[in-house]
Amino acid sequence: MKKLLIVYYSYTGGTKQMAEAAAEAGQTEEGADVRVMRAEDCYPEDMLSAEGYIFATPENLAAIAGVMKTFFDRCYYPLLGKIEGRPYAAMICAGSDGENAKAQLERIATGWRLKKVMDTPIICTHAQTEEAILAPKTIGEEDLGLCREIGATVSVGLAMGVF
Repeated sequence: MKKLLIVYYSYTGGTKQMAEAAAEAGQTEEGADVRVMRAEDCYPEDMLSAEGYIFATPENLAAIAGVMKTFFDRCYYPLLGKIEGRPYAAMICAGSDGENAKAQLERIATGWRLKKVMDTPIICTHAQTEEAILAPKTIGEEDLGLCREIGATVSVGLAMGVF
């Protein structure tokens, strides 16, 4: 059975909903085992135990969230040369733009020599005021559908040996 690891960080709940939607869809695929982990709980041995990954993070101050960056800092060097070629997808939850977080996350994955299997969507919450930024988020059904598609695609690809 192929293992898909979904690593995420969420402060206001939006990214958590995205990760859960991807996991829900991925778990329906026979031959794939999906594990969801918060970034603060994920270590190199967790990454090594999976054959594919989905990374989900909010954009904070034009970058990936600090907790997600800490995860990458903790795992990057111990995994260099050990996970090359494994498939990954990513998802960004942003208030307005998200492009810098997307570029930053994809650059880290490129350094690991991971294989990007889907375009990285930016789910925009349009939160522009302090109150809106800090408020709990609700991700719309259409965007959650996109997250489910990512989970299902990576899971199916792993199970079928396509990636």
